[in-house]
Amino acid sequence: MVKIGNIQLPDFPLLLAPMEDVSDPPFRAVCKDNGADLMYTEFISSEGLIRDAIKSRRKLDIFDYEKPVGIQIFGGDEDSLSMAAKIVDATNPDLLDINFGCPVKKVACRGAGAGVLKDIDLMVRLTDAVVKSTSLPVTVKTRLGWDDATKNIEEVAERLQDVGIKALAIHGRTRSQMYKGEADWTLIGKIKNNPRIYIPIFGNGDIDSPQKALEYKNRYGVDGIMIGRAAIGYPWIFNEIRHYINTGEMLAPPTLEERVLVCKKHLRKSIDWKGPIVGINEMRRHYANYLKGLPGIKEYRNRLVTVKEMEEVESILDELQQHYEGVEIERTPIELINYHEKCPV
Repeated sequence: MVKIGNIQLPDFPLLLAPMEDVSDPPFRAVCKDNGADLMYTEFISSEGLIRDAIKSRRKLDIFDYEKPVGIQIFGGDEDSLSMAAKIVDATNPDLLDINFGCPVKKVACRGAGAGVLKDIDLMVRLTDAVVKSTSLPVTVKTRLGWDDATKNIEEVAERLQDVGIKALAIHGRTRSQMYKGEADWTLIGKIKNNPRIYIPIFGNGDIDSPQKALEYKNRYGVDGIMIGRAAIGYPWIFNEIRHYINTGEMLAPPTLEERVLVCKKHLRKSIDWKGPIVGINEMRRHYANYLKGLPGIKEYRNRLVTVKEMEEVESILDELQQHYEGVEIERTPIELINYHEKCPV
C-alpha cells in the first residue's frame, strides 16, 4: 500500500496526470471507470483563483465519485500561492499539488511551472508557503531540471521533502526538451533509491503500454506511475496495466461497442458540465484516439468533428458501430498526442 499523508492507495498506484484542457471532470470520469487510482484537475493559476477568474474557479469542480482526487495549482509568488492554497483547502479535495513542470512559454517564462526550476531556493520557498497554508497533503509535479546542464532534481527532491511535501511526481525530461526525445527515468530511479527519501516517488513520461509500465516498475523501483497523453481517447490503459502487472497477461483490447459506449459517456458528461456548444466542440480532440485502429475511419472522424448536436454525434457513432461490426480493430501503439501548447505536465 502507498500512502500520501492520510490517503491510502493500492500497491503501485496508477495516476492520471494533470493536463491542461484535457483532465477535466468528463475525462476524469471515464479514466476513473477504467482503473485510475488517483487523478488531478487541470492546473489552476493561483493569480486566477485570487482574482476570482471564472475559468480558474470552474476548474475546482470535483465530485465524490472521483476520489481520491487532487487539485493542482501553479504560480511564482509566495503570497499568491498561499492564498490560492487556502481557497483550494475550502473545496475539500484529497490533496493539493503544485505544478513545477509545465514547460510552455506563457507559464515557464513568467516564473511559474517549469520556470521555477531555474531557482531552487524559490521553489523551496513557494512549496513551504503552500504547506503552511493548508491542512491538505501537499505534493509536487516537476521535471528533471531546466536543461541538461541543470538537472537538479536530486537536490529538489530532498529539499522539498524537508519542507513537508508528501509525494513527488517527476517527468523524465527537462524543460528545454519539452516533449521531444525519450523520457529519461534514470534520475527518477536514483531518487527513489536515495536512502534519505521516504515519500512516494512517481515516474512520468512515455508510459504507453502495459509492458513498458511493468519494465519501468521493475527497473526503477518507483512507487507508482503517472500517465498523461496515452490515456487520451484510451482510458482502458489503466486497467490494462493493472491486469498485466498482476497476471503477466494482456487484456483483450476494448471492443468497438465498448469504445462507442465510453465515447458517448464522455460526450454526455462533457455537455452536462460545459454546456452543449463547448461540450461538443471540446470532445472533438478525443475522437481520433477512441477510434484508433479502425480501417478507413477518416470519413466518420471528419463527420464527427463537424456536427453540432449531441444526437447527431451519437447517430454517427451508432452508424459507425454498425458499419464496422465484425471488423477486427488493429492493435497499434497508443499515440502520444502532443498537446504542447496545452501543457500536459
